[in-house]
Amino acid sequence: MSKKAVILSSGGIDSTTAMAIARSEGYEIHSLSFRYGQRHLLELEAAKRVAEAFGAKEHLVIDIGLGKIGRSALTDNNDVPKSRSEAEMSEGIPVTYVPARNTIFLSYALAWAEVLEASDIFIGVNALDYSGYPDCRPEFIAAFETLANLATKAGVEGKTKIIIKAPLISLTKAEIIRKGIELGVNYGITHSCYDPSPDGKACGQCDSCFQRKKGFKEADIEDPTKYTA
Repeated sequence: MSKKAVILSSGGIDSTTAMAIARSEGYEIHSLSFRYGQRHLLELEAAKRVAEAFGAKEHLVIDIGLGKIGRSALTDNNDVPKSRSEAEMSEGIPVTYVPARNTIFLSYALAWAEVLEASDIFIGVNALDYSGYPDCRPEFIAAFETLANLATKAGVEGKTKIIIKAPLISLTKAEIIRKGIELGVNYGITHSCYDPSPDGKACGQCDSCFQRKKGFKEADIEDPTKYTA
């Protein structure tokens, strides 16, 4: 029987590369995405494409009403910051931070992993490139892994030790892209933009687009993204 892994997938560069790494390590892929009240659903369309491209055993999409909680430019009607400098991006936690999102997502991944009897959960968090998100830090990942093994029947009974794998956490966006290309990732099927146009083109000006453009440029790899600016 092949080993199983739950991979959190947003359809973006990081989660897609994490999925490629899981596949390269011989895992049976169980892709997990969320409809959490985000501004657009293009990322879910991308996540579906990615799951199909990697031959996922299953792609599960779960509904969570984080939009009802609010306080994020990704779930509210607040403007998404545009054309910020690197210095501005490195100051504080951005308004695109969704409160406790990765904690919530990992909790669902943990529940599914326990049902699947899978010991590994992959998450494409990255602590570099000015994300500023507190739930992308190594300390958070280590703490959640400890919690996971205290909070599950499988962990308490010693049947399964849950491991939270964050293989990209200390890589730059350029290094992530190079790694993905080595593993055969087609980044043309991914989506990163926080505020795309009605026809699905990336805005080219939000923090996520900036990081994507910068990553491809520094990796010296052609960016397949269609931008409006």
